[in-house]
Amino acid sequence: MSEDEDVTAAPLSLRGRRRAVATREILDAAEVQLTRHGPAALSLRAVARSLGMTVQALYHYFPSRDALVTVLIAKAYNDLTDAVQAAVDSAADDPTVPRLVVAAEGYRRWATAHPERFQLIYGTPLRHYAAPVDGPTTQAMRRMSAIFEHELFGAFTYAQLAAAQIPALSPSFREHLEKLPVDGLGRLPPPATSLLMSAWGHMHGLVILEVFGHTVAMGDHQAEIFRMSMSNMLNDIHSRIPVTGPEAEATDPGARRHLAAD
Repeated sequence: MSEDEDVTAAPLSLRGRRRAVATREILDAAEVQLTRHGPAALSLRAVARSLGMTVQALYHYFPSRDALVTVLIAKAYNDLTDAVQAAVDSAADDPTVPRLVVAAEGYRRWATAHPERFQLIYGTPLRHYAAPVDGPTTQAMRRMSAIFEHELFGAFTYAQLAAAQIPALSPSFREHLEKLPVDGLGRLPPPATSLLMSAWGHMHGLVILEVFGHTVAMGDHQAEIFRMSMSNMLNDIHSRIPVTGPEAEATDPGARRHLAAD
């Protein structure tokens, strides 16, 4: 290894290390508040009081409640994504349980184990809170979406996905999908984007019902019902995608309009 290659990040100063520790303690205390009282009751004053700090001191780390909430939401998204990725990475090579189903089950397990944090990101919006446009919460959400996109469509070409059999999209909806950013859902042709969003709604809806206690009548069979539902959903989506696509198997979104025109 050359001298240029042996480059490591400069260590944090003593002040930087102290700030990192204090920030971590504030986030931990805020998560405790979430668990005990729910997202709606989160306040800087309550967090500061639990740490023996003044609100003014806490402002040195988080200048507003929204700044703290943004970090908490992004952290929850990333922890959920880590759980989904860990489930996929540890998946057994079992053809009876597709990796998409394994990913969905990882999502469900984290949500049911951390219901208050799950409600922070997917429950009733916090009063007066607005996430920064294209900020850390958006980036964290895209990271998770990419896992499901890969497990759902990774075996297909762009051309196959463009030829998926779905109900006709309205011209305005298709135009909207074609304008999505290529670093997000714009990577996919419109039919695949529609299928992905439908799959997401199906999976997320079942998890929401369970997290909010609406499926308790199923008792210990909730996991079995969820797996069956996810397997059926996956089979339905894959049945809509042709085994082979058009001759020109375009793979990047730059070919989207050409495929759509065909």
